Amino acid sequence: MSKHPHPLYKDKNSIQTLRQGLEEYYALNPNVTDPRKLPPEFAKILLAHDISHITYGCDTGMYDELKLLPLTWWTSNYKFHDHLRTIKDPTISPAIRVMYDDLIEEHGLLWLYSSIFLVLSILLPELIVIWFKTRQRQRYVPFLNFEPLLDKSLLEIRQEFDLLPLIK
Repeated sequence: MSKHPHPLYKDKNSIQTLRQGLEEYYALNPNVTDPRKLPPEFAKILLAHDISHITYGCDTGMYDELKLLPLTWWTSNYKFHDHLRTIKDPTISPAIRVMYDDLIEEHGLLWLYSSIFLVLSILLPELIVIWFKTRQRQRYVPFLNFEPLLDKSLLEIRQEFDLLPLIK
C-alpha cells in the first residue's frame, strides 16, 4: 500500500492531470515496476493497469487491487474476455506475471493468497453494488488507448465516464 496517507489522485474530485497522477503513483510506490522502463511489447498492459489505479482512485493495497479488475471490466473497453485473452498471450502474459511478482516479492506468497481470501469477503458487497451501478453504462474508459486522457484532469475524466459514483 502507498506510504502516503492520501495520494492526491485518490481524491475523487482531484484536478491533477492523469499524467501528474501517474507520476505521483510511481513516486509513492517505488516497489511498483515502472512499465516505462520495460520492453514495449508488454509494457503497455502494465501502464494501462497503473493508469487504471489513477483513473479509479485506487491504491496498491489488496482491497483496491481486487476492486480494480472488476471496475475496469465493467467501466472500460477492456472486458473480462479481453483479460482472459491477455493472460494467454505469450507476448503479454509476462507483464501480468511482473505484477504478481511485485506483490509476492514485497509480501510473500502466503500473504498474497490469504489476503485475497480475507479481502474478497469484505469487498464482495461493494462489488455487488458497483456491478448494479455499472449495468446501463453508455461510455467506456479507453483502457489501452489512454494517451488522449493524459493531460485531462482526473475530475474531467471521472465526470466524462461517470466514475464519480464509484469512487469513495
